[in-house]
Amino acid sequence: MKFRPLGDRVVVRRVKEDQKTPGGIIIPDTAQEKPQEGEVVSVGPGALDDAGKRVVPEVKAGDFVLFGKWSGTEVKIDGEELLIMKESDIMGILEGRKASKKAA
Repeated sequence: MKFRPLGDRVVVRRVKEDQKTPGGIIIPDTAQEKPQEGEVVSVGPGALDDAGKRVVPEVKAGDFVLFGKWSGTEVKIDGEELLIMKESDIMGILEGRKASKKAA
């Protein structure tokens, strides 16, 4: 199934953090906080301004972004847990980030 966000909505896949502390202690899933960074999977066409013109989104698919702790709505699409949020919920783009960590 394909999902295409509308307006200024963005679909984000959370990026898993390391599950060990620097001292080597393994943190169980129940004690971990959900990561606040992710990879943009899909972006809507942009919101409409007061004049009815389309405002082009600043993020694009493949960007790694930082977002608020309580941002977005969690959904499951084709068995994959994703977040759908407004572009304004994204705090910034993490430049120079590589897709080395596993997605959540």
